[in-house]
Amino acid sequence: MVLTKAYLRYVQSACLGVICSLKANLVFIKRRSSKSASQVTQYAACPSLESVVLWDLRRGEKTLELKGDKHEVTALQASPDQQVLAVGYEDGTIKLWRLETKSSQVTFSGHKSGVSVLKFDESGGRLVSGSRDTDVIVFKGHKGLITQCHFMKSQNILITSSKDSFVKFWDLDTQHCFLTLVGHRSEVWGFAVIQDETRLITGCSDNELRVWKISSPELNETENPEKEDGKRTAAEAGLQDDSVERINEGSQLACTLMGSILRHSHERVVSVLVDSSQSFLGCLGNDSQLELFKILTEEEIQKHMHKKLKKQRKKAKKEGANENVETDPVITRTVEDELHRLHSIKLRTKIKSFDLYFDKIANDLKLLLSLQNNSIQLHAVTLKPVNSSCTSSVLLPGHRSDVRTLCFNSNGSCLLSGAQESVKIWNRISGQPIRTLSTGYALTSIFVPGDRHFIIGTKAGKLEIYEISSGQLLESVDAHEGPVWSISLFADKRGFVSGSGDSTVKFWEFELVSDEEHAQASKRLSVSHVQTLKLKEEVMCVKYSPNQRLLAVSLLDCTVKIFFADTLKFFLSLYGHKLPVMTLDISSDSNLIITGSADKNIKIWGLDYGDCHKSIFGHDDSIMGVQFVPKTHYFFSVSKDKTLKYWDADKFEQITTLKGHYAEVWCLAVSPNGDHVATGSHDRSLRLWERTEEPLFVEEERELEREREHEESIAQNTERVIPGETEAEAEAVKAGKKTLETVMASRSSHPVLVAYGNVTPVRYVLEVLKKIRSRIHHGQIVSNRVLVPVIDSLRKHAKSRVHELRDTIGFNLAGLRFIQGEMEARQESFFADATQKVKKIRKKQKSAIVQVVK
Repeated sequence: MVLTKAYLRYVQSACLGVICSLKANLVFIKRRSSKSASQVTQYAACPSLESVVLWDLRRGEKTLELKGDKHEVTALQASPDQQVLAVGYEDGTIKLWRLETKSSQVTFSGHKSGVSVLKFDESGGRLVSGSRDTDVIVFKGHKGLITQCHFMKSQNILITSSKDSFVKFWDLDTQHCFLTLVGHRSEVWGFAVIQDETRLITGCSDNELRVWKISSPELNETENPEKEDGKRTAAEAGLQDDSVERINEGSQLACTLMGSILRHSHERVVSVLVDSSQSFLGCLGNDSQLELFKILTEEEIQKHMHKKLKKQRKKAKKEGANENVETDPVITRTVEDELHRLHSIKLRTKIKSFDLYFDKIANDLKLLLSLQNNSIQLHAVTLKPVNSSCTSSVLLPGHRSDVRTLCFNSNGSCLLSGAQESVKIWNRISGQPIRTLSTGYALTSIFVPGDRHFIIGTKAGKLEIYEISSGQLLESVDAHEGPVWSISLFADKRGFVSGSGDSTVKFWEFELVSDEEHAQASKRLSVSHVQTLKLKEEVMCVKYSPNQRLLAVSLLDCTVKIFFADTLKFFLSLYGHKLPVMTLDISSDSNLIITGSADKNIKIWGLDYGDCHKSIFGHDDSIMGVQFVPKTHYFFSVSKDKTLKYWDADKFEQITTLKGHYAEVWCLAVSPNGDHVATGSHDRSLRLWERTEEPLFVEEERELEREREHEESIAQNTERVIPGETEAEAEAVKAGKKTLETVMASRSSHPVLVAYGNVTPVRYVLEVLKKIRSRIHHGQIVSNRVLVPVIDSLRKHAKSRVHELRDTIGFNLAGLRFIQGEMEARQESFFADATQKVKKIRKKQKSAIVQVVK
């Protein structure tokens, strides 16, 4: 009987370091305090990869986390009462989270790809969603990604925009599009509806904001505004006629182009938003420039027009002083009279999304900004005078760039993470950053024995020593001329070795030195250079064996050199990789060494003779980190393919694959007891994986993985209905199989028939004929008494005559079919074959007429 070996399962325990991911928008959440009804606390609902986090903007702390499944958040929208948060995910599902209970009881699954936009109606009872699969649930109407949606308050109408350059108006009662705006020459990235739903503002890939007038068709026909003879923008000159072409007869609304406003930004529009009070408009460009506009009320517009009229009168008086003709100047209302440019904000870091609301108490405009460097900021824009300032920000809980190095302390209670601009010390249990230190570009790091100091190797070739308690930089040593790629502690903990891109390996020892600037009574930690090993190629990684007998060095020439640690004499050369070895590790018993390379292979070697035990194609991209679990022959590997894999080096088999990151995984760290694993990624997240008591069997894991792959393949393959495909002869078919019969049976009625009350097509034709107006000689015929007997005779005999004609046509048709059957039976050929024969005979006759003369 063969016993199956069981392993212990690792599961994700925490995700740290992500303040606001970049795939979705952020939302302002205002909640009243339980102690005081007048006190309002401002929160920012931000996407955090697969979760949604609520940040307290005043304290800069995380107050709530709504954990999703395995897919990244792509869209957010709060209900009008801000009690429910709608979250769209990359797999097309939508969850409704209630903020009070922190739970999700409703999940919608209607899209096949990521949700791109979510929108509630005014009451919060309906939700519309747009996706990258070009669908707007419940109907399909665009050919590109849906960029914005809006429910109209006055009518049951939905407005949508897409990258297909169209803006569509949908009648939700009949579920069809009754109006399409074709006046855009490029993708429509966003729009806003203002002034009691009488103005529509759209943003495209050019530097113009187009303003459209929404009105009823009757009102639009009566109005005939005079066109100005003057300079017009590209939108006014080329698109004015297009705006009216697609208005269908009988439409509820008409939409005409009024004009456009030039933006300061020359990049495409990212989003267009209006605050809840309909007083301010924000437009974000792709060059991170946020432009703000004041939406004037009708009273303010009249005041502005009155001032404008006064100026024109004064100007007319000066120009017509020598003339006796008195004319009153004509002032036309333009787009600039309704929208006033207020302010423009541009930061050093790119703005990815924003939200805004008007604070009536403080009389200023609040702007919530999501930045590309994994941070959020709250800006306040004062109106008199117009000025903006950053009032609060959330920076500390995450890195501004990729996480490039990770390291656990001696007991595994703290985790060090290093990035381009800083190093953070995290409490593993609480998940909070204990200390944040500004450093150079950290590539590798270690905790000094005692866990009071740590050392990092930077891209500039320096070794920086920091004290954790005070957060001070004790010493910066110019160790190498190239980047320090790797640091490894001695087995006796008295020093460490560093490997650099300058083709050298240097040995360092810890020492205590007196420093008056640091402390007069005590000494501080320092390092002293002991020895240098010069090599021919750049050093990628170094590692001491736990028994301190050997030193392994990976080089840029795709080989790994093994040296004796005491004499630095050459011992072995491990070659076989086709690309440079990016990472390596040695087991606790110093018997095995594993190497991971950019050629996607993991090789397991023996340190006794340097033989390769096994070469495994481990990942789908470059392998960036490998590390043994202490006191075992199990090891972990991370790669640019976004996965963490668990291996058994004795059986040369993969135990399991842990998925969670959404970008390349750069680094890996295993705790000294092996209970926790940390990974750092390009998505700026730190993920902690914890070893549980749940047993894991390799065969079961393989079966589950095959089932997941099968389900994903089924979900991706959409069945298509083939015309003429029937399965009448089959006794049973698959449930849900799309055939011609099932599709025809489930076919929905035409929107026009639905609008008439689900009538039949025959009834619809009759209703249309009834509505045909009697125009020619109708009045003369009806009013003439002489023609009354004729009309009465027509009424009596018309129906009978129609029946006689129908019978005659039916008799003739039956006779023709009988003759056709007789001819086919006599000649044993069909009409189609007969026509082909006639064509061949005619061709022969034509060819006989033409003779070739030699």
